[in-house]
Amino acid sequence: MAWDFDHLGMIEAEPITAGADPELAAIEAGAQDFEAADDGVTLFLTDPTDLDLVSRALPAQGFTVLSAKLGYKPKHPVSPASLSAEQLEEIEAFLAALDGNEDVQSVYAGLQG
Repeated sequence: MAWDFDHLGMIEAEPITAGADPELAAIEAGAQDFEAADDGVTLFLTDPTDLDLVSRALPAQGFTVLSAKLGYKPKHPVSPASLSAEQLEEIEAFLAALDGNEDVQSVYAGLQG
């Protein structure tokens, strides 16, 4: 299933000051894209090889880096609203079982949100 995911650097950061612009910060720091969340945290997406470079450049753009890691983002995310309640319950149970297994380190799903 790896073909349905993009391998990316993922940097979570929050603005140091209230007026920091995530779009300008992404451009100046060299990030490929960004996703702003309602809680003020911005997810900056980078090429995996640029993760460290962008992480070190964000503070100069007015952002404090909370976490930086390599991860996977689905190319074609599925909206939970498009699934029946039974399907959603089955998927949640399956993901919980995977997460509960001590041999599993990370789980990436194609669900939105």
